[in-house]
Amino acid sequence: MRHRTCGNLPSELSGFVGRGAELSELGRLLESSRLVTVTGVGGVGKSRLALAAARGIREGDQQERYCDGVWLAELAGVRDPALLELTLVEALGLTDHTTRPPRTVLAEHLAGRRLLLLLDGFEQLVDETAELVRELLLRSPGLRVLAAGRRALDLDGELVLPLAPPAPEEALALLVRRAAAADPGFTATGEDREALAELCARLDGLPLALELAAGRLRTLAPAQVLARLEDRFALLTGSARGVLPRHRTLRTAIGWSHELCTAAERLLWARLSVFAGQFDLDAVEYVCAGPDLPVDTVLDVLGELLAQSLLVREATPAGVWYRMLETVRLYGAGWLESLGDAERLRRRHRDWYMGLATWCELDWFSPRQAEVAALVETELPNLRLALECCLDEPDEAHLGQYLAGTLWFYWAGCGRLAEGRHWLDRCLEPAAARAGRPAQTGPAPAAEPEYENARLKALWVLGYVAALQGDSVASMSALYECRDGAARGENPLAAAYAVHRLGCLALVSDDMGRARELLGSALGRYRAVGELNSNVLMCQVELAMAMAFQGDLPGARTLCEEVREICEERGERWTKAYALYVLAYAALDTGAAAEARRLLTECVAINHAFHDLVGLVLALELLALVTAAEGDPAEAALLQGAAEPLWEGVGLRLFGSGYFNAPRLMCRERAGEALGAERYEAYAADGRSLDREALVRRTQAGPNSAKPAAPRRGRRASTSL
Repeated sequence: MRHRTCGNLPSELSGFVGRGAELSELGRLLESSRLVTVTGVGGVGKSRLALAAARGIREGDQQERYCDGVWLAELAGVRDPALLELTLVEALGLTDHTTRPPRTVLAEHLAGRRLLLLLDGFEQLVDETAELVRELLLRSPGLRVLAAGRRALDLDGELVLPLAPPAPEEALALLVRRAAAADPGFTATGEDREALAELCARLDGLPLALELAAGRLRTLAPAQVLARLEDRFALLTGSARGVLPRHRTLRTAIGWSHELCTAAERLLWARLSVFAGQFDLDAVEYVCAGPDLPVDTVLDVLGELLAQSLLVREATPAGVWYRMLETVRLYGAGWLESLGDAERLRRRHRDWYMGLATWCELDWFSPRQAEVAALVETELPNLRLALECCLDEPDEAHLGQYLAGTLWFYWAGCGRLAEGRHWLDRCLEPAAARAGRPAQTGPAPAAEPEYENARLKALWVLGYVAALQGDSVASMSALYECRDGAARGENPLAAAYAVHRLGCLALVSDDMGRARELLGSALGRYRAVGELNSNVLMCQVELAMAMAFQGDLPGARTLCEEVREICEERGERWTKAYALYVLAYAALDTGAAAEARRLLTECVAINHAFHDLVGLVLALELLALVTAAEGDPAEAALLQGAAEPLWEGVGLRLFGSGYFNAPRLMCRERAGEALGAERYEAYAADGRSLDREALVRRTQAGPNSAKPAAPRRGRRASTSL
């Protein structure tokens, strides 16, 4: 049986009310078709219904059909079609270090899996989403898609569930429950209950409209809320009993909530619309405060919007964040445009996230490295928006280059190479090409002198990212351009980075003499300008690797012991993991297998935490060799097999490097001789069936704690720990 993974569905923060018939129908449709779309007007509850159905599948008796999980991709915040496929890659928890198009990564990952993919909020990219879904369904027979949007995808075989508002009894139950959640002392009896029922009817039972009304019941009696709403409808219909189309009902309910807000609340609502996805209080205070909204009042005003259900509060790995529902955000965005203040707010938003990226780059070299990774992960939608803002203005390309370059630690250190490559390529392409006009041929024009440093940084980061993707041609092109530009502009720091990454390219190309020369030169250049950060320490580790591969293990050990000491002093973990790898390599060479295992166990944990596939797969293959040296060929074969699928995300095995691939070949030889070819392959197959979380847990448990059962023909050994 294949190891089950549950997916990425968020936990339910507030209880799901009613919709039993719709859930049953949705389940029946999913039995009949591989593509089902829930459609309906904004605020009718499409997302909540689809999520409830998905949770039911995950927790019910259909786990075997979806043994590879139930996964959610939230698309409402995606505006750029180029980011659609990347968003799905991220939602599925995939890390890819190659230059393969994200669509290829998706198709290859899904081809042999059985899972349910929930796509929520695709209507702004309906054509692109439909094309992608069609291709994935054709290439992935075990895939089923549940979509939720305002319109269908219009694909062959698609079944559509048009969602109407809940029945009156369910609408009333929803309103009462939400009102009680906002005010624990709330009760609905007698006349109040009649007013609430009428309120549900006037709002057409639309769940989002009811949520907004529930927020008002903290301060107004049901009859008062109903009276104020009746006045609003009368203005639109000429009669208090007029009937509005449902899409106008929702907009009316939102507009009514807007009118009931204070001036400060309306202003903050409008300004919050510049954010994408989640945001925190610090960002709100910087972007939204001003003479008409003093910073010391922002928290109170934010709290009022939260109390009125115009915002939701969410817990993230980076702390407490806020989110504005998309329908509410769009209303605020329209209001902001009408105020003529949208462009200024977008620039303030961009400036905040440029500052955030700068701070995160500095803080990456500190004990807060893990927190920085979690913060940037949470803020990625807003960082994307800031990058788009930079690229929208031809005269501000240097800001985009600065921002994309400053995020090097996230692109390289947290497994985001494909997205980093996307932004770096866009930021460095000529303005004419970004605008869709033919670019001039010949060398790229030089940047303005005051902006050249930003361009040079983006170039060496592009060279770094391309090298990690195995694209040596693009890497060398960017790094040589950076090196030459640094020489012309007398920028010794940019020159050091260019030389460093050229040395890294030589390292993975097995040119150890050249690598040692370049990396040694770069390290001297860094020291000459007083540079010390994770990159500098990585340069020292890479120099140690070149020395170790050439047989100078004492010298390599000395360099990496120094790196480990500095990392532990500074709280740096990402570079430390690579130093541990070299130290383990040296320890194993001297016969100290137990010491090598201890070092690699920590190395695996760190690389996994940062989603660094290159570091993880190298550590796993060396750990497999250590395990073989300890006399456990079955576990060694299992670990070796478990590493194989990870190479799909890394690409060619370190670009064909004989040095980096040596542990894998040695392990296969030793374990294969002990087990025989058939038994080796059986244990390796068991390893390939492990998911990454189970694999890492296995390595952390230590030797003999998860002894693999002898595989028998026709079955797979258990993968549970």
